[in-house]
This record gives sequence, C-alpha cells and structure tokens, in this order.
Amino acid sequence: MSSEDGENHDRNGDVSQAGLSKRRAQLNRKLEDQHAVDEKAARKSESNSSGYAQAMKLSSEFIAGVLVGAGIGWVADQWLGTTPFGLIIFLLLGFAAGVLNVLRSAGAVEQPQVGLRRDKDVRKDGSD
Repeated sequence: MSSEDGENHDRNGDVSQAGLSKRRAQLNRKLEDQHAVDEKAARKSESNSSGYAQAMKLSSEFIAGVLVGAGIGWVADQWLGTTPFGLIIFLLLGFAAGVLNVLRSAGAVEQPQVGLRRDKDVRKDGSD
C-alpha cells in the first residue's frame, strides 16, 4: 500500500504541477494585458499634458509677436510723432510674425536654417 500511495502522490504531483503551470501561464497573460493597459493609459496622460504644453507654447509665441509689434509701433509713434500709423503698421507686422512663429513651431512651415543646410548639402554632393 505504501507503494500505491507513493505512485498516487507522484500522479497527483504531476497533475498539480501541470495545473500550477497552466495557472501561472494564465496569470502571466493577465499581468501582461494589465501592463499593456497601464502603459496605454500612461501614454494618453502624457499626450494630454504634452498637448497642453504645446498649446501654451504656441499661444505665448503668438501673443509675444503681437505685443512686440505693438510695443515697437508705440515707440515709433512717440519718437516720430505719427500717432496712429506706426502702431497700426507694427501691430499688423507683429501679428504676421506671431502667425509665422506659430506655423514654424507647429511644423507647418520649414525653418530657414534647414533650407540653408539642404542647399549646402546639395553643393557638397556636387549634383548642383
């Protein structure tokens, strides 16, 4: 009987070992799925904060361009005595500069230095 108990114990050990392996594999899959969900949530929160930072950067660049243009226009009016015209002209120039800065920061317009580098690279290649 002791040999039968030993054999039964080995069979139960094998069965329990297989069951444990199966359960461990299931738990690993669940953990991997949960880890993927957590990473996705972290990326989403990063993109939201990154979007707010980008919006603040773009709006501050636009406002800075308008304010600098208005300031230069006001100073030009005080110095030259052309009261409304300098302010109006430089305010419009500041608006245009602000829009251009926003477009450059957003990547819609190419940076001027990038164009110069491409011209130099073309000349170095000798294809021009």
